[in-house]
Amino acid sequence: MISRDEFVSRFGGVFEHSPFIAERAYDDGFVGDELTVDRVHTALVAIFRAASPEERLGVLRAHPDLAGRLAIAGELTEDSKQEQAGAGLDRLNADEHARFTTLNTAYVEKFGFPFIIAVKGLNKDDILAAFETRIDNSRDEEFATATAQVERIALLRLTALLPER
Repeated sequence: MISRDEFVSRFGGVFEHSPFIAERAYDDGFVGDELTVDRVHTALVAIFRAASPEERLGVLRAHPDLAGRLAIAGELTEDSKQEQAGAGLDRLNADEHARFTTLNTAYVEKFGFPFIIAVKGLNKDDILAAFETRIDNSRDEEFATATAQVERIALLRLTALLPER
């Protein structure tokens, strides 16, 4: 069986800057001998969903703005950098970047956490359309949507780390 340190080292970043999820999954015995995408995702999601609302909000707040200041400064996690680049967010023109900045600011002011979307398979236009639609949601709707997106991002990251389901 994998050690706690190795498990946390491998999977502690699946939920952005939130290794407590992997730590609790291991400590609570959710991790078995077979490390598959489904098994590890189910374990991590169970811990995420059982976390307090404040802890889940902390996970949301750990995510970077899309095409935001961390991206410009080159300070994204490697996963976030690759995900944003895959959607073309590292190649925005000045007008597109200004639109993302305006939406990011308005979104954080309204909801208290950054806009989160699993960008794999999406392009900048898809992301902007989702951004512009979701900014009209209620806080409860958006909290639920953002947490579902975080779980999807975790699944995509695990798929890149582990063998088939």
